[in-house]
Amino acid sequence: MAIKEIKPDYIFESSWEVCNKVGGIYTVLSTRAKTLQEAFPDKIIFIGPDVWKESECPCFKEDKQLFRLWVKHAAEDKLAVRVGRWDVPGNPVAVLVDFKPYFEKKNEIYGWLWEHYKVDSLHAYGDYDEASMFSYAAALVVESFYRFYLDETRKVIYHGNEWMTGLGLLYINNRIPQIGTVFTTHATTIGRSIAGNMKPLYDYLFAYNGDQMACELNVQSKHSVEKQTAWYADCFTTVSDITANECKELLDKKVDVVLPNGFDNSFVPKPALFSRKRKQARKRLLEVANALLGEQLGDDTLIVSTSGRYEFRNKGVDVYIESMNRLLRDRDLKKNVVAFIEVPGWVGEPRKDLVDRLESGKQYDTPLEVPLVTHWLHEMSHDNVLGMLKHYDMHNRKDDRVKVIFLPCYLDGRDGVLNMAYYDIVLGNDLCIYPSYYEPWGYTPLEAIAFKVPCVTTDLAGFGLWANSVKGGYSELEDGVKVIHRTDYNYSEVADSIKDTVARFSAMTQKMRDEIRTRAEALSKKALWSEFIHYYYEAYSIALSKAENRK
Repeated sequence: MAIKEIKPDYIFESSWEVCNKVGGIYTVLSTRAKTLQEAFPDKIIFIGPDVWKESECPCFKEDKQLFRLWVKHAAEDKLAVRVGRWDVPGNPVAVLVDFKPYFEKKNEIYGWLWEHYKVDSLHAYGDYDEASMFSYAAALVVESFYRFYLDETRKVIYHGNEWMTGLGLLYINNRIPQIGTVFTTHATTIGRSIAGNMKPLYDYLFAYNGDQMACELNVQSKHSVEKQTAWYADCFTTVSDITANECKELLDKKVDVVLPNGFDNSFVPKPALFSRKRKQARKRLLEVANALLGEQLGDDTLIVSTSGRYEFRNKGVDVYIESMNRLLRDRDLKKNVVAFIEVPGWVGEPRKDLVDRLESGKQYDTPLEVPLVTHWLHEMSHDNVLGMLKHYDMHNRKDDRVKVIFLPCYLDGRDGVLNMAYYDIVLGNDLCIYPSYYEPWGYTPLEAIAFKVPCVTTDLAGFGLWANSVKGGYSELEDGVKVIHRTDYNYSEVADSIKDTVARFSAMTQKMRDEIRTRAEALSKKALWSEFIHYYYEAYSIALSKAENRK
């Protein structure tokens, strides 16, 4: 049945990653902000944690005149907030809230949560308390703002992202039922845990009991709040069909709407600047590689990379290394390859010997010690990437046509070696490879094609499934994205497919590669937020309709 569209007057959206760049949800929210700000000028208000007491938040600009009277009122209620704008396209209103004062009453809050919603917080550990106190504080922000400025004549949405916002969402459900609630799980706690613990997820999904597995994998509290929030939210959503199935099986709840992650391409350089920035990126990547390896690799070198969070199996870092190892012996490879692994590890410091070589501007013909890594790690002998490279005896020898280099740091422009931001680096690649085993959506491949870099992904990633749906079959490299079929058990076939794809790409003419780059960019434009935002309007309408019925 078609849902009648109901337009909200105000939207509050909370996440641990508002003005806090720690993962992929930051990209979801920050790129979507412009589209929502244009549709609801200054009526979309993002709420994030104020974790910046000792330093200045690099992407938040405080404005002491914005909602000045309310800020004063909130302070009288001992609710410490800073109001300003999120320094992303659209510059939406953002509220940062100090959640630390609520730790002293956490047992009381958890007692209330159990009494009203049967959420089990007894097994909490790690980031559960911190996230929950932020979630509670964010809900107090909405309640305070609502009671100060708004009333029941206003249609208001509260949208929480991930289990970390669950407690607050349930609080809103209980205390201000006239507000419509939307809950988005970007990846279920238990699904990520099953995959990350080397258990087969997909073949056995129908047989897993989410509650039982949460106990086995020691994530009861996170799973509990996530499940109850999914059940009590007015509109329960996730980001892809593959995760929707996961929610149905592990949370015992069907999603109301799938909200695919779009993209805002306003920060992709315009054509005149693009080619210059691509040359700069390639030049810098090859300078770092040559200084580390003691080589003189030229611009005809094939530059490939993988990137994302350091989830060795879930993000497919293991199968990426496997494929590069096999590529070493592939007779069809026509070019030298430098394969970067750009995942932040437990980084210590930039290598001084590497920095000295780069600053000297000289060329070297001998490699540095351990010519595999750009930064020293705290636990070199316990790192998964370096361990696998050592296991396969991959040491970037002179006659190896494939060199693998680990960049174990956040590419924020201040890493001490590359000193370029990720978006300035990614466009220097020839091919990006993201062979994920567990990937609810997959921003990295979408970002790659937006920068005209063709990529490889799998059909266990929501983005890969979307690319297939656009094609009407399995998307191939010639379409801009190569989607590999991946299961619980075909690791070796996936590695071979990546190897074959890179070898085939190396043999293509420049004209063929340019055509693929053009198709990659064209595909990315079908995933702009302007194409996907209507799913959000549907979610808002469902939530507001239920809130209206409660009145």
